[in-house]
Amino acid sequence: MMATIVTTMLFLPAAVLLAGLFFLLGISLYAFATFNGVLDAYQGVVAWWTIAFLPTLAYSAYVLPWDRR
Repeated sequence: MMATIVTTMLFLPAAVLLAGLFFLLGISLYAFATFNGVLDAYQGVVAWWTIAFLPTLAYSAYVLPWDRR
């Protein structure tokens, strides 16, 4: 649950930073988000959220206190 919350909270700021970077580089954010048009916009957002979720899940599992104390 913690990984889902963290991924969702960081998704928008990360997207804004990437949009600014791509604007400076002359790359379309839509092309990046949809894997150059292979996916539609919804599928692209879900795919990028899933890609961002995996490292967050690993980090959450690492820092989670597994003992009950």
